[in-house]
This record gives sequence, structure tokens and C-alpha cells, in this order.
Amino acid sequence: MLVTPAGREVALVVRRSPRARRLRLAVGAGDGRVRLTLPARAALGPALAWAAGQGIWLERALAALPPPVPLGPDSQLPFEGRPVRVRWEPQAGRGVRLEGDLLITGGPAELAGARVLRWLRDEARDRLTTETLAVAGRAGVSVGRVRVGDARTRWGSCSSSGDIAYSWRLVMAPPAVLAATVAHEVAHRLHMDHGPAFHAAVAHLFGRDPTPERVWLRTNGAALQAIGRSG
Repeated sequence: MLVTPAGREVALVVRRSPRARRLRLAVGAGDGRVRLTLPARAALGPALAWAAGQGIWLERALAALPPPVPLGPDSQLPFEGRPVRVRWEPQAGRGVRLEGDLLITGGPAELAGARVLRWLRDEARDRLTTETLAVAGRAGVSVGRVRVGDARTRWGSCSSSGDIAYSWRLVMAPPAVLAATVAHEVAHRLHMDHGPAFHAAVAHLFGRDPTPERVWLRTNGAALQAIGRSG
């Protein structure tokens, strides 16, 4: 537990990483949880003392998080990087359909947001699975299961067995951002580290340097994480 200068108590999650070279404090964009990452052999006591001294930074980081954006009739959100609006039509049926810049759904108005979230997850699963299999084919590698979830700290991950998981929220980002994330995870089927060969593989599979897409996610990721959350 950390206490900010304003007296706010914040839960602290401590994680050791063999790749960490220094202490790192981060605030999760989706859940507001504070995570302390430290090298595998770093002493815990000094690390906790260091984190406790970052109160001013922590207050600013928490204040900068976008507020939750619940979904319902007339809500606005991005889809494939462009703004769309939820339109509730009582007679439209219980599915969701995209017409121009509108996501149209019917049924009980109080369930419109939940229907839109399910639709977004389904669309993400279809797009991410198709893109992953296509990129894996170009790379000449196999992949295991392709899963779509709602991870709050990672946009994608690849296990040593070849299973790949993504955040469904990538479907709200521009298509190039989704494609760059897929290239990153498929490249891990060639190199499980983040060395020069890995980054060269990502650029080859994506077709160019994906730095602009990584910057876009860093800049806009917190806003994507806030969508569909109630608090």
C-alpha cells in the first residue's frame, strides 16, 4: 500500500522481472493499480522505500488517467480509429450492426452497452485471428490458440507454446496499430526476446518500422482502456 501526499491510499502490486534493469513504477491505464517492477535480485525493502518516495509523481499519474466511459445509447467511441456513436432503436433487434458512423442496436436500452461490448469483442476476435494467421503464414511459423481478452497491462502476449493473446480493445485503434501488434506477437514465434533480430523481424512482417504505431498506443492506450468501464 502506498499513500500519496494528498492522503490517498493506493494498492501496490510488486513484480520481479528477469529483464528489468532498474526499478519502475507504473499506473495501469485500465484499473489505476500501481505496479512496481524490480530486477530479479533487487532487495525488496529499498525498492518499497523508493516507491513510497514517488508520491508527487503518483498523484500526477493518477490525476492524468482518463475517467471511465460507460457505453449506452448515444455513447461515442472509436472503431478502427474513427469515431462512431451508439444508436439505440427499440425495433432494431438485439444484434449490433455498423452503418456508417453508427452502431445500431435494439432490445432493452439498459443492455445496449453490453451488446456493443460483445460485438466489439467478436469483431476483434475475427480480425485478430485472421491477421495473426496471415502474418504467421508469411513468417513460416505456426501459432497455437489465438485468444482475445481484456488485459489491462498488455496489448498482446505470446507464450512459448505458440498461444497468442490480445486485448479486444485493439479493434478500436487504427488498423495499422492492430497490424503492428500482431506482427510483434508473431515475431515472438521467431525470437522470444526483444533483441535486434526480433525488432528486425517485426519490421519485416509489418512492412516497415512500427514506431509510429507504438507511439500511438502509448499516447492513446489509456483512453481505449477507459471505454466500457463503469468505474
